[in-house]
Amino acid sequence: MSDQTDETLANLLSEDRRFEPPAELAAHANLTADAYAAAEKDREGFWAEQAERLTWATKWDQVLDWSDAPFAKWFVGGTINAAYNCVDRHVEAGRGDKVAIHWVGEPADDKRSITYAELQDLVSQAANALTDLGVATGDRVAIYMPMIPEAVVAMLACARLGAPHTVVFGGFSADALASRLEDCQAKVVVTSDGGYRRGAPSALKPAVDEARTKTASNGHRVEKVLVVRRTGQDVAWDDSVDVWWHESVEKASTQHTHEAFDSEHPLYVMYTSGTTGKPKGILHTTGGYLTGSAYTHWAIFDLKPETDVYWCTADIGWVTGHSYIVYGPLANGATQVLYEGTPDSPERGRWWQIIEEYGVTLFYTAPTAIRSFMKQGREIPDARDLSSLRVLGSVGEPINPEAYVWYRHVIGGDETPVVDTWWQTETGSVMISPLPGVTAGKPGSAMTPIPGVGAEVVDDEGRPVPNGSGGYLVLTQPWPSMLRTIWGDDERFKDTYWSRFAKQGYYFAGDGAKKDADGDIWVLGRVDDVMNVSGHRLSTTEIESALVSHPKVAESAVVGATDADTGQAVCAFVILRDSAIAEGEADEEIVKELRAHVRKEIGPIATPREIMIVPELPKTRSGKIMRRLLRDVAEKRDLGDTSTLADPAAIEFLKSVSS
Repeated sequence: MSDQTDETLANLLSEDRRFEPPAELAAHANLTADAYAAAEKDREGFWAEQAERLTWATKWDQVLDWSDAPFAKWFVGGTINAAYNCVDRHVEAGRGDKVAIHWVGEPADDKRSITYAELQDLVSQAANALTDLGVATGDRVAIYMPMIPEAVVAMLACARLGAPHTVVFGGFSADALASRLEDCQAKVVVTSDGGYRRGAPSALKPAVDEARTKTASNGHRVEKVLVVRRTGQDVAWDDSVDVWWHESVEKASTQHTHEAFDSEHPLYVMYTSGTTGKPKGILHTTGGYLTGSAYTHWAIFDLKPETDVYWCTADIGWVTGHSYIVYGPLANGATQVLYEGTPDSPERGRWWQIIEEYGVTLFYTAPTAIRSFMKQGREIPDARDLSSLRVLGSVGEPINPEAYVWYRHVIGGDETPVVDTWWQTETGSVMISPLPGVTAGKPGSAMTPIPGVGAEVVDDEGRPVPNGSGGYLVLTQPWPSMLRTIWGDDERFKDTYWSRFAKQGYYFAGDGAKKDADGDIWVLGRVDDVMNVSGHRLSTTEIESALVSHPKVAESAVVGATDADTGQAVCAFVILRDSAIAEGEADEEIVKELRAHVRKEIGPIATPREIMIVPELPKTRSGKIMRRLLRDVAEKRDLGDTSTLADPAAIEFLKSVSS
């Protein structure tokens, strides 16, 4: 960011709208404003209190050992079993008949509800079956599955055995799967014949077979593949390796005695998306991670497990699915929805139909999904009764203020608070977020660090920036759910996350952020997504927000492209709302209107050189916009790797409009 820290990521857009917490929610909130002071006064005591919400086999001797920073140890000497905390203890407490998971498959009539007692039996059976396949404590198990209950069962069975799991998103290629199998030396793979995607079965096992062949050629042998029959597709079969789930797990004993493991015992390895070269496996351990995910889920969503029905729309192949589908909600004894398919199959209103049917009260999704619904118009959600909702959440990337307001207004009925959460695969749980019973929501701002977390926006020298300025987002104190290292590469762990501000001992998130006039934090995305236009450093997120604030725009993506005069120029790609398309206005007129709008909202320096109107943006299967590919298009370069794209047709269109 060189010497322009004052201007860097400055607060260009102003946001004056505020939404106070509903009085009823504030009066009975799980976490109140007092928690901030309590955590500030005694951080370790505060985290010990959160850890007490779990059931420990052995109490810890020391809350935090930071003597070998940046390698942390939390709840030192304590022993615990994550699966016991997520399942068995609820059954033992007399809540076995409570529904743990309402599962909804993509085919309209495909659904089942699983109680905690039934989940306990399934996890015990899976643990016994994995043991029969040779899995022991410390062995790694890869999970490559659709969003079906067996995926959750497999994760918990691994946790029960102390066998670290690595879940690989079912949309990843055989090559991506192979690199992860090889890096963590997975002994067993759990998969299915396939899953349903947009109304059709999508095969998974062939990718496992191909990946297994690749790893074998590199000297690593996967010993067994456990296969769930989901779609009934024909699959290649090797009797020496392949085992059907229904012939092993479903016939295993429902009795299994769990073992307590050290608090720092590895729980899972999660590979960050979009890596090149050697995969980057983020290691999370048991006690601290479970404490962080359970506490944040309970606090940020104000979970009342006796009455709430919770739904997170993420895939378990991403960390959001780990923390806020599996470990956090189940440790808290929640009832939740698990959905296999896409938001628009078999109908565009499928999500709203599910919310109505199950009376969902807490809903957690991504801005990219919200913007896609904005594009369709409000008539679709308006056809459903969404009055059960009481807290809405946003995750995955900064949410544009207009998307925030639409979400709150149309989905939340102007009464439901929105928690805009910032965190990462590496942090394990939410770090910055409003508290729904405490914070006056500010559209587009993640607000302040939650109680127990230290975060700051700093300049190049690691000094906190004043209000109204921008810089680097850092975490200033260790936290329980923090990554412990990169699997097999301690030096890379130190270099990647701790070297930039080693003097201060700060964790550098890689994101830029700004503080507004009130000192609230606005996350602006990766530092790489900052443009330098005529010496002014501009955030792509700010310009995207300006574009989406126009009533004709549903979604936008902005990149910087090389420019001979200004160094970099602003190039924007926009998707119009269906209502704007129906009006039939010429694209040139809309582009002219949008350029003027950005100029008015931000200033002349941010006016896009180009605005391309497109039907879709290139996104990964997790919904993140691939700005790297947009930069290639804007600069008329050959496109790089597109293997993780959800819709390769989007790239073909982008190439055609940029040529």
